Amino acid sequence: MFDLSGRTALVTGARTGIGRGIAAGLARAGADLVLHGHRDDLDEVEEEVVRAGRHARRWVLDLSDPARVAEAAAGLPPIDILVNNAGIIRRGPALSQSAADWTDVLAVNLDSVYFLTRAVGAGMVERGSGKVIMVASLLSFQGGLNVAGYTASKHAVAGLTRALANEWAPHGVQVNAIAPGYIVTNNTDALRSDDEREAEIRARIPAGRWGHPEDLAGAAVFLSSPAADYVTGHILAVDGGWMAR
Repeated sequence: MFDLSGRTALVTGARTGIGRGIAAGLARAGADLVLHGHRDDLDEVEEEVVRAGRHARRWVLDLSDPARVAEAAAGLPPIDILVNNAGIIRRGPALSQSAADWTDVLAVNLDSVYFLTRAVGAGMVERGSGKVIMVASLLSFQGGLNVAGYTASKHAVAGLTRALANEWAPHGVQVNAIAPGYIVTNNTDALRSDDEREAEIRARIPAGRWGHPEDLAGAAVFLSSPAADYVTGHILAVDGGWMAR
């Protein structure tokens, strides 16, 4: 049920963190990988894929220019599994954030996601099968502090997940999202370096610890697999129990 042999998965933001953890997990489940990065420094994740016995191809593209995404995607092989993981964050009070911070975050976290999913999803719809996984956030449900643009983008990703699930389910394409909890990545460096804030966050997590990128791999394999053929439009929190507290 969870065998991904013969499938090709595209993971955006695969260089580090959650994207790398998911890419490695999909490879271990049998998928070949197209590894996206905004810089060509994908050596380590490519080595993980190869060690799992799978083929890896690199796709280097700056997602901050959404207008280029669809054109660049035309050169990709047929994609069976799309994981929209790439994202950025700009921290600061809404009253002092620049317009550039807002537009940069929305361009990468929402606009590029929409245009890439539409470009790759067209082939899935035509073939009558495919899996799309958005990487949402706990801030798809909550407001957060000093991250208005990021929160807006992740609420929008949740809505886009449901909208595309409705449109594409009749064509055999499932669209779901994973909402990671507090994970040890570059994006959470600022929180983890603040001793008081880090302790507050950890105290609310029933599991008693921050998550690690590999904690997301199982959920991604499930949503990519035949086991999830009747699951669509769902946002799966992988958060150590944060949302249940």
